[in-house]
Amino acid sequence: MFGKVKARIEGEVQARPWLDHLIRAGGRYQRQRGDYFAAGITYFTVLSLFPLLMVGFAIAGFVLSRNPDLLNEIQQKIVDKIPGSFGGQVTDLIDQAIKSRGGVGVLGLVGALYAGLGWMANLRAALTEQWEQKVPDGNWVGSKVSDLLALLGLGVAMGVSLGLSALAGGGLGRSVLKSVNLDTAPGAGTLLTVLSLVLAVLSSWAVFVWIIARLPRQPVTFVSATKAALLAAIVFELWKQIASIYLKSVLTSPAGVAFGPIIGLMVFAYITARIILFATAWAATARENEPEAEIAPPPPAIITPRVTAGMSAMAGAAMFGAGAVAGALVGLCRRR
Repeated sequence: MFGKVKARIEGEVQARPWLDHLIRAGGRYQRQRGDYFAAGITYFTVLSLFPLLMVGFAIAGFVLSRNPDLLNEIQQKIVDKIPGSFGGQVTDLIDQAIKSRGGVGVLGLVGALYAGLGWMANLRAALTEQWEQKVPDGNWVGSKVSDLLALLGLGVAMGVSLGLSALAGGGLGRSVLKSVNLDTAPGAGTLLTVLSLVLAVLSSWAVFVWIIARLPRQPVTFVSATKAALLAAIVFELWKQIASIYLKSVLTSPAGVAFGPIIGLMVFAYITARIILFATAWAATARENEPEAEIAPPPPAIITPRVTAGMSAMAGAAMFGAGAVAGALVGLCRRR
């Protein structure tokens, strides 16, 4: 009974290629410890946040030190938005960042470089595992240089992504509609929303293509990566919409007031990492990337020569009998 049910399920799965691909990708993701690597990526994401904030404070310090009016305006808005002594503490922190902007910037850059290389090494190891590639042997310095170049390449891809996102959210669509006097037309808001979503998906797609195809230790072709990245971009956009609702509910809870931002960042980074790794598993299990089945060579041929020396007993008896008959006939002929 169980065998029939199993055979029927396998037949249904094979009849639907997308379902068969989904199951194979899920098996690859679990077998290659996708959740484990996603947790590591999340850790380094949170770890790299603080050095980046230090760099941001240093940049803000250089900008605000030359614009006291802007500094006073920012501090006043902070005091207005954050009641109590905490607002004063934040303004004091800004003043301290301005005074020590040089040291903070250097420490932030060093910390960001260290955390960024660790994040990149973990991400590349996770992607390499999903492709089931063998990690090439190399020295530590060469590996770090490769990670640094990959980090810079990812930065360029993210720059393209942010540029597309800026076009989506920067009023480009509204400006185009206004130029043709369609900004007040019925359905203009819906058109802008669709345009923003399309550009957001394209921006995520550009980043995911680079991650899936070029960040593994051994680069792969763009064909499968392009398809998988498009799927990941669509899922990621849906996740962003869900995350915006989820984070609002988290931040309004009592625990979310104190830990909401860091918890929200960890959850967002973890789910995003899982989306990327599953998309990589999807690309790696595509039919064009499946290795050809190895045909085992036949076993070696064993040649055993058979040599028979002498004569068998039966053959000897037959020849003896024939000789006796021939001798008798010869003797009979002589007597006659």
